[in-house]
Amino acid sequence: MAEIAEQKADGPDAASPIVDVAWIASRQADTSVRLVELDVSGAAYNAGHIPGAILWNAYSDLRDQHYKPIGTAELEALLCRSGITPGSTLVFYGYGAALGFWLMSAHGHNDVRMLVGPREQWVQAGEAWSTDVPSPSPSAYPLAAANAKAISSRADAQAAIGDPGIVLLDVRSEGEFSGERFWPSGATADTGRAGHAPGAVSVPIDLLLDDDGSFRGADELRRALETAGVTPAQTVITYCTIGNRASQAAFALRYLLGYPDVRVYYASWVDWGKTDGMPIEP
Repeated sequence: MAEIAEQKADGPDAASPIVDVAWIASRQADTSVRLVELDVSGAAYNAGHIPGAILWNAYSDLRDQHYKPIGTAELEALLCRSGITPGSTLVFYGYGAALGFWLMSAHGHNDVRMLVGPREQWVQAGEAWSTDVPSPSPSAYPLAAANAKAISSRADAQAAIGDPGIVLLDVRSEGEFSGERFWPSGATADTGRAGHAPGAVSVPIDLLLDDDGSFRGADELRRALETAGVTPAQTVITYCTIGNRASQAAFALRYLLGYPDVRVYYASWVDWGKTDGMPIEP
């Protein structure tokens, strides 16, 4: 995409959060650059990953056994055992890259970047996977609390219902939004109530992504959002099931379209749909 290419970071002090394969490859010897592959399983990582990258699992590392997001203390512990420090240039890639990017940005990490698009672009560019699993030395990381203007709580999302200045942007599939299924896979185990938050606007993430997981062009992104009535004049709170798709949408709105006030309801539908008494529309 031309729009993304124009925003790629060209150095450690560049303003853009977007990096490409060449940027990562040229910094393989730089110990201040820490790579994190973020996914919902270890299958792809174990088969081969960018040399030096560690794995974070969106479920077992970033959520507890009840699918609730871990707290600041637990995230701090994860960073420390990952060998990440406040001075690290932190680069996320893989299926859940946007979630890692948004989470660390919300906690005020100074230099966090993302390889936009599919992980396979590493080998498509002629680089080799590694199966070596790094064992980073534990670090110290006094993590700040999350910025409330980046991550919204369930109470924030509920308070947005009926507020014309705030839009709840549901980026799950049409089947999830309409209440046909709870989990995106259609799994029936450990479900909550299906449906959507009252007044939420549906823009499935597939309208924002190409088939390979890259973002669509800026004109297509803007058209999909404005057709749904989502404008830069509003505060936008995105949500999905566990926060990954919501983070992808938030990244597109904030960094590719320049929406000024975009927040992620990180706990998302697995929190809303599993909490008794929450209002739900089918």
